[in-house]
Amino acid sequence: MVTRQLPKPAELFELLSFKKPELDAKKRRLSAALTIEDLRAIAKRRTPKAAFDYTEGAAEGELSLARARQAFQDIEFHPSILRDVSTVDTSCEIWGGPSALPFGIAPTGFTRLMQTEGEVAGAGAAGAAGIPFTLSTLGTTSIEGVKAANPTGRNWFQLYVMRDREISYELVRRAAANGFDTLFFTVDTPVAGARLRDKRNGFSIPPQLTLGTIVNAIPRPWWWYDFLTTPKLEFASLSSTGGTVGELLDSAMDPSISFADLDIIRSMWPGKIVVKGVQNVEDSIKLVELGVDGIVLSNHGGRQLDRAPIPFHLLPKVVEAVGDRTEVAIDTGIMNGADIVAAYALGAKFTLIGRAYLYGLMAGGRAGVDRTIQILSDQVVRTMKLLEVPTLADLTPAHVTQLQRLVPVASAGAAARV
Repeated sequence: MVTRQLPKPAELFELLSFKKPELDAKKRRLSAALTIEDLRAIAKRRTPKAAFDYTEGAAEGELSLARARQAFQDIEFHPSILRDVSTVDTSCEIWGGPSALPFGIAPTGFTRLMQTEGEVAGAGAAGAAGIPFTLSTLGTTSIEGVKAANPTGRNWFQLYVMRDREISYELVRRAAANGFDTLFFTVDTPVAGARLRDKRNGFSIPPQLTLGTIVNAIPRPWWWYDFLTTPKLEFASLSSTGGTVGELLDSAMDPSISFADLDIIRSMWPGKIVVKGVQNVEDSIKLVELGVDGIVLSNHGGRQLDRAPIPFHLLPKVVEAVGDRTEVAIDTGIMNGADIVAAYALGAKFTLIGRAYLYGLMAGGRAGVDRTIQILSDQVVRTMKLLEVPTLADLTPAHVTQLQRLVPVASAGAAARV
């Protein structure tokens, strides 16, 4: 029989611990976010539909994005045992410089649309965390503004080759003059992808007020207050700002871009040059033979060609073909630090986060971006400790199995792409 008694008040108070309430609403909601999905849920509540859908959406049926995210879920880890992982080292070297973590912030366009701090928040958070920040040609903060926000950290610049080549050339010169050390020559955007959410929402730059946007704004007054009381939302590098995203891209991008353009930009750029948007082994080999400093396997976050290759699936083949001659990075679909660890194990030397960063930005501005980086960092460290690998260099393909869900049908074309 269990002997029962009334609890003594002193013993009862020992069992109770009251948490001090957090009066700052932003700190409260961000501290409650434990995953990037949690930040996404906050962002969706706080951001007008058109702006959120621009961030969230992809091209056509959005199959490429869904498949990319699924690919990271369809893995199996293989941990070691009895290794000392009381501390782990998450630092790495990429394209001639250091990063405290194996990921950086990817280039994103129209960033101040999501939240008014925009690229300044991203660059500042990246600098504080010791990771690189990448500014897009379609950014809403100038090259000089990003340099001011991240004066001692690593800044990279993502370049689109415009119909008016002199616009692109001037951007290259300005980025170099401001100490940006790596240039992403982007090759997957000859024309705009069909981003149907934007069309259905009537999304444009700058945002246009309609009955629908006004109704949607009623529960989100803070976004409109920020939008209406801060500097005009416009591209920092382009003079044309009116129209839908597709119209803007189609008017600015040049479908005649070629390897000759890559040669010209290389001759102008003093730092590392990386080609972003590579989607097969053959092109990877050709680029390495041409002497580029790196490649980023990317399908543009699923926002260009729907049903494009899944970068994470492509990664082992590209690393096998060129990994001993160049540094291969990857983006698209990363939502967890475990995704980053898996990519590194399969040969990626770096990863880039886009939507994950923007979810944090929409959830809480600079503090939200800091929270994104902290969540991913904690997940990277925890995954490495559970795999029992003390450094990134200790990660190997033996630690990860890619499980099969989409298996190619054998064909002459498929054989040629392997």
